[in-house]
Amino acid sequence: MYIRIIPSILMLLLCNLMIAQEPTEIYLFDLKEQENTITINNPVNISNNDGYDNQPSFTEDGLSILFTSFRDGQSDISKYFIDENYRVWLTNTEESEFSPMPFPGKKKYFSCVRLNQDGTQYIYKYNFKKKPPKLLIPDLKVGYYMWFNEKTIISFVIDDVETLQVTNFKYNIRYPIQSNIGRSLNKIPESAGLGKGLVSYISLDHEVPEIYSIDPLNSNTKYITDALPGSQDIAWTVKGTLLMGKGEKIYKFHPGKDKDWQPVIIESEFPFEGISRLAISPDGSRLAVVVVE
Repeated sequence: MYIRIIPSILMLLLCNLMIAQEPTEIYLFDLKEQENTITINNPVNISNNDGYDNQPSFTEDGLSILFTSFRDGQSDISKYFIDENYRVWLTNTEESEFSPMPFPGKKKYFSCVRLNQDGTQYIYKYNFKKKPPKLLIPDLKVGYYMWFNEKTIISFVIDDVETLQVTNFKYNIRYPIQSNIGRSLNKIPESAGLGKGLVSYISLDHEVPEIYSIDPLNSNTKYITDALPGSQDIAWTVKGTLLMGKGEKIYKFHPGKDKDWQPVIIESEFPFEGISRLAISPDGSRLAVVVVE
């Protein structure tokens, strides 16, 4: 299935909106989950940059974080080394890059959404050694995405109605599985008790957005819980607990255990508001949090 081309004027508007994003910073916390309690502390500002810093994603070894960072009127991709406490720039192009993620199973590469100068917006494969990038999915306008496995990408596709689509490189097929969805896409750990091979998304079909699980192979969906009003981003801990930010607080919800959202304990002073995107390290010991600068 192919998505129709979006008029160039709309893509220019999208570009302007991205550049006009409010200034944000990324903080890294230590995270501890035990019994029915989650505690975070020891915040470190890993972006420390004027302007928009967002969309953190841990590398598969958990030692680094990739993120989007604005400079000179556009966005490039940065990498923060946690133990060494320093960052480097991975891209320095005429185009803007967003939504970086490690390429599953291949340490030499990462992927991101690149906003080209002609207004097209596709997923590209980049080499950490700054070799020329490779277009992964031609003609698919992508806003956000996630890797389901080494051969499969699940994408938030831009059109009149945003849709969730699966691209399988092994079998060279692509198909939609849901529509009218939010930007947050996450693999659901089996520890959540909801099943195997599932992905979470936020449905915008209701007055209060709802969080669902979906099987990308057969499109079966199941309601999990209501999202926090006004919030768009979630993350899953390795023990199967949902995290979501709202204002200056972070909340948790474990399917089958919690009846509603419960506040996460923040032990350190954290005088910031506008919590949005969250990312959790593969071993579950660290949490990256995006806040308004």
